[in-house]
Amino acid sequence: MITVVSGLPRSGTSLMMQMLVAGGMSPLSDGERQADTDNPRGYLEWERIKQLPNDPGCIAEGEGKVVKVISRLLLSLPAGHEYRIIFMQRPLPEVLASQDQMLRRRGNYKEGADPAIISAAFEKHLREVYAWLDGKPYVRALRVPYHEVLSNPKEIGQQLVRFIDIRLDVEGMARQVDASLYRNRSK
Repeated sequence: MITVVSGLPRSGTSLMMQMLVAGGMSPLSDGERQADTDNPRGYLEWERIKQLPNDPGCIAEGEGKVVKVISRLLLSLPAGHEYRIIFMQRPLPEVLASQDQMLRRRGNYKEGADPAIISAAFEKHLREVYAWLDGKPYVRALRVPYHEVLSNPKEIGQQLVRFIDIRLDVEGMARQVDASLYRNRSK
């Protein structure tokens, strides 16, 4: 079984990875993307996963581990493995605000971008991803609301134990949640 953490950018995927690692799971991560202002506890990413569309066999390295896969790459996960996908859900206005702040800090923000167009594109993308998740017999998915992680980390930890069906340190997972890092809120 391969455990996958996914979601839109800035939806809490790094936090979920941190929780699962603190709980006792081994991450498939290379440390290439370092912690920064936008994610001071790190990203826990694996650079090679970006090659998934051209090299679907690379996912085999995730067997028995947890790996972060951005939502647009989920559709490239090949059959032949059993996947438990934890899909982070965060309100789109917060995702967009967080993304904008990150792009501004990095100097990559494009003035004049229409948030309504970006939001509609994300909504369309989510419909495609949810249809894919629901339509694959080798995929089990758990949709996890970001706000639930913040407000009920122990309960979410217990849900994750049941979903992944392995023993995890729920207390250790809950300690990863730091409300001070929740900076881009819906108005």
